[in-house]
Amino acid sequence: MKGWRWLLAPAIAIALAGCADLPARPHAVGASLRFIGEQRLAWRLPFQGTVVGGLSGIDYSPRSGQWIMESDDRSELSPARFYTAALDYDENAFRGVRLTGVHFFRQPDGSRYPGLATVAAAGGEVPDIETIRYDPLDDSIWYGSEGDRKLGFQPFVRHASADGRHLGTLPAPDMFRVWPRREYGVRNNLAFEGLSFAPDGRSLWLAMEGPLYQDGAAPTITAGAHARISRFDRDGALLAQYAYPLNPIPHAPAPGRLADNGLSEILAIDGGHLYAIERSGAQNAGGEFSFHIRLYEMDVTAATDVARLPALQNAGYVAARKRLVLDLDSLRLPKLDNIEGMAWGPPLANGHDTLVFISDDNFSRDEVTQLLLFEVIPSRKP
Repeated sequence: MKGWRWLLAPAIAIALAGCADLPARPHAVGASLRFIGEQRLAWRLPFQGTVVGGLSGIDYSPRSGQWIMESDDRSELSPARFYTAALDYDENAFRGVRLTGVHFFRQPDGSRYPGLATVAAAGGEVPDIETIRYDPLDDSIWYGSEGDRKLGFQPFVRHASADGRHLGTLPAPDMFRVWPRREYGVRNNLAFEGLSFAPDGRSLWLAMEGPLYQDGAAPTITAGAHARISRFDRDGALLAQYAYPLNPIPHAPAPGRLADNGLSEILAIDGGHLYAIERSGAQNAGGEFSFHIRLYEMDVTAATDVARLPALQNAGYVAARKRLVLDLDSLRLPKLDNIEGMAWGPPLANGHDTLVFISDDNFSRDEVTQLLLFEVIPSRKP
């Protein structure tokens, strides 16, 4: 880990010295969204020897004009992987999605990630990859895994080449570790869920899906919770950390069934504002989930830096503010699914930004892989 940091530091410094800042989007602060259209991919679509599904992260490269989408398949149906794609749209219509390639994530030793059925014999880690981003400097990629508390696998953020080869692992504080024998650190399935480069390209944001054990209980029907949003430099130094206020679960499940609410993705707008997706699911009596998705604008400019607080529970701090941008239930789509990914797309002819969401179908016949396209309408405020 230390060797990786020192090895890449000169190259990063050279690249940053010659790289103009990425565009911030201050016009998106206070903006609204206009829905343009939806596209879906077929259930368990076969592509280049893999099964498409579980698409929980998406990003776009202005340099290449290419999209990437990662699968959270834990190397069960196909090895852990990400797809390249082309999206066809303009201000009038979302016309299509075409997959163009597939690449497999590689472990530090160069091998593909194993599945649960083979990890005992093959060794390595079983990934649960939930977010992916292009590196704004060179179109390499960064991705995050939630790990698995039950199996003792740690969450991680890793840097990879454009074809998935391992380049490095972002160091993370001990608060984000799995501690199997005590209720401390990350909860199972509530770890690293959102990732976004800051507009300057020199730092990145990392979002927890839910609270750490020491930060209080997960959301319930009657109470919300706080999830930590952290900003790291490219060497892994923790620059700042804020508490994001999660809503209570908005819809109750059927008796004896499950429901949750968590932060499923973030996207930087400017130095102090980010978009945040709150994704809630609730089971009916038959066990089928319905999903309720809200997009918020998060403002950390007046929030307390909680990086030095070992526990948020019973601590004094000011949480990030948030503004509801869109309740996706209001779109009244035939089906609104498990939205887990979000990315800026190329601007429209009128100069307005586009925003694309993608859903993780969990490889279930009851769910769908959908991509939703929006125009970002700037605020009229001066």
